[in-house]
Amino acid sequence: MRLVVDLDLCQGHAVCQDEAPALFLVPKQGQVEILRADPGDELDAARAAVRYCPTQALSLRDE
Repeated sequence: MRLVVDLDLCQGHAVCQDEAPALFLVPKQGQVEILRADPGDELDAARAAVRYCPTQALSLRDE
């Protein structure tokens, strides 16, 4: 699995960072940065971040 972000949709709400701080960083005035594209042992947190993203900017894809 691999995390992917659509920066055209990301509005920097930081819900992903709240759900999975080991995987995402959202600067105060910016868009999400994926810290680790392969969620590994954080897969459940990654799924929650994808599920709760208010703009549906995140996805998990099979490699």
